[in-house]
Amino acid sequence: MTAIGVFDSGVGGLSVLHHIRQTLPNEHLIYVADSGHVPYGDKTASYIEQRSIALSNFLLSQGAEAIVIACNTATAAAAATLRRDFNCPIIGMEPAVKPAVTATKSGVIGVLATTGTLESARFAALLERYAGAVKIITQGCPGLVEQVELGELHSIRTRELVERYTAPLLERGADTLILGCTHYPFLAPLIREVVGEDIMLVDTGAAVARHLKSRLLTELPDHPTCRVETRPTELFFTSGDTTQASRIMSLLWGEDISAQPLPHAFANG
Repeated sequence: MTAIGVFDSGVGGLSVLHHIRQTLPNEHLIYVADSGHVPYGDKTASYIEQRSIALSNFLLSQGAEAIVIACNTATAAAAATLRRDFNCPIIGMEPAVKPAVTATKSGVIGVLATTGTLESARFAALLERYAGAVKIITQGCPGLVEQVELGELHSIRTRELVERYTAPLLERGADTLILGCTHYPFLAPLIREVVGEDIMLVDTGAAVARHLKSRLLTELPDHPTCRVETRPTELFFTSGDTTQASRIMSLLWGEDISAQPLPHAFANG
């Protein structure tokens, strides 16, 4: 059994954790919600990099043999540093432009993401890679991460934000919307209600899980991912309020969760 560490700015990375559990049913999963510092989208790259290093150190101290950065903003800010500094598989996220290019019929793709992701050099390079093939329209979504952190997946306020952010993309002909933040898949049912059935919604959780499995089989051959040795478990930590985190995580994970406090040295490091 392999221990896999996963972190996000908050609870959004649970959307990725769901796919990891489905793809790797026998592994031990350790999840950290950095909700004491959420959202990352309005933080500086150096701040996010510092948090990513602290969280990775914690996950390694808990026995993680691979780390998934279940956050597009943190991937853009810190993936290169983590891959340089840590000798283990580091799996990041990026908006699913490639499958969206395949899916679109109108040739217009909308990207819903945090400001931090949209302003990153990594995202700029991703857009340049597909320049000319399709028209890509980006939309920053301030406030959506916070709504998911509150567990308000269907509230009037959340609907208002979704309507505000999707309308300009649809008006310009987008028939495919990329959910460019790991929090946003939890809003997919609401987004679907707002944009209608004809709009394709794309996220990267399943692809990340498949990539993680491939990396484990290639780089950690002594730790098979297809054999049950002991009962697989999940551990959940947060740098925020544990009562609030336990309530929201239970809602999003679909089972009762008791989140543990991230040790002080890592929660504020």
